[in-house]
Amino acid sequence: MYKNVSNQHIIGVILLFSSCFLTVTAKAQATIENSQINYANADIKSAKKSNQPTDPSTITVKPSETDTSWKPVRRLWGYAFGDLYYDAHADAGNRGPETNYNGVPTYRNAFQFRRIYLGYEYDINKKFTAEVLLASEPSANTAVSGTTSISGSDNLADNKMAFYIKNVDLRWHGVWTGTDFVIGEMLTPGFPMLTEKIWGYRAIERTVADFHRTNAYDIGASLQGVFDPATKNFGYNILIANNSAGSSASLGSATNPATGFYKAFYGDVYAKFLNQTLIFDLYADYMKTAPATSAIGGQSRSMLKGFAAYTTPKITFGIEAYTQKFVNGVSDATTKTSVNATAEAISLYAHGALYKDKWGFFARYDGYNPDNDFNASDVYTSNTNLPAYSPYTKEHFVTAGLDFTPAKNIHFMPNVWFIQYKDERAPTTTGYLPDSHVLVYRATFFFIFGK
Repeated sequence: MYKNVSNQHIIGVILLFSSCFLTVTAKAQATIENSQINYANADIKSAKKSNQPTDPSTITVKPSETDTSWKPVRRLWGYAFGDLYYDAHADAGNRGPETNYNGVPTYRNAFQFRRIYLGYEYDINKKFTAEVLLASEPSANTAVSGTTSISGSDNLADNKMAFYIKNVDLRWHGVWTGTDFVIGEMLTPGFPMLTEKIWGYRAIERTVADFHRTNAYDIGASLQGVFDPATKNFGYNILIANNSAGSSASLGSATNPATGFYKAFYGDVYAKFLNQTLIFDLYADYMKTAPATSAIGGQSRSMLKGFAAYTTPKITFGIEAYTQKFVNGVSDATTKTSVNATAEAISLYAHGALYKDKWGFFARYDGYNPDNDFNASDVYTSNTNLPAYSPYTKEHFVTAGLDFTPAKNIHFMPNVWFIQYKDERAPTTTGYLPDSHVLVYRATFFFIFGK
């Protein structure tokens, strides 16, 4: 019965079948291509809608918007240091409230952490970074056997170590070329930004200005930058803040005239020469405070500090000196007046390598005079809001030791810590204390993680 079917009919069926097959194949190919390519223009999208095959040479691929050159920081870091110490001699007058061994009895020995840092840095984007730093810096335990006394500083009532918030700030990178804007609670320009790094042995002792309690951190706003972004040899740091680190009282408290009414002004400039081996730094600050009493009058304190160092991987020499003026800082009981006091200090140190990168040494001397106009025949009382300040006592501080580094960021440092106290009052003056000293032998450990 198929004999009547003509060749023309057969050819027509074949052509129709072939046309359908090619159409389906073209649609499938267009679907596959469209699923793999991100189209970026309307013409291509129109072709998609019309289900027409597209010439691959006409396809525009949208470029990636991700900046692969920038890698955000999400960093948890910290460090800790402490000692096994032996207090070979204590000062009978219990002077030096700014020191770690104030009140520690003779022959006390103990393991002790003196600082634990835990920090976190978070890059919000390319322009903004947030920083949080927790710190625990407990003093040595001063309790005598059989008493209920506990150590002070960053310890809880049950004598457990506690953290406090030391830094919380937001950094705006490159607010203009070479300069960052920082707002929050941060390190001041006083010493942590430069001179403490060059001294390099904060685990042994603070720099001389820090030792006598110049503000190490404060709450405010800062500009930190360089005058030459390409080489970074000349820089500056200015800060306007609350002076809240000068007292333990809360911000704006009636018992704390240092904060809530006036502001502290800090400024620092530095220069690096000879391939950054010769460094000079000049620092100044000024902070006005409300008078302690109406009879005293307006009070303020200000510091001018200079620093110079020669530093290389093999050897470093440094000298730091400051003068600090306390306006109406002391009352003279003899003249019945409030007078200014000017404290002066100098620090000389050296540190360097002894054997490869495993052994090093350090040595330092500080001299401190709390009032260069002190009259031994008069009786003075302090009016400053610095609890560690006393107009009576000159100090000579010495430390020296070895630095064993078995691995990067791990240090074991046997050292000697010594401070001598000399009362400037006449021996017949009420309250006079004979010369004395504190001598401590220590095996200090220091380790860094996350950096």
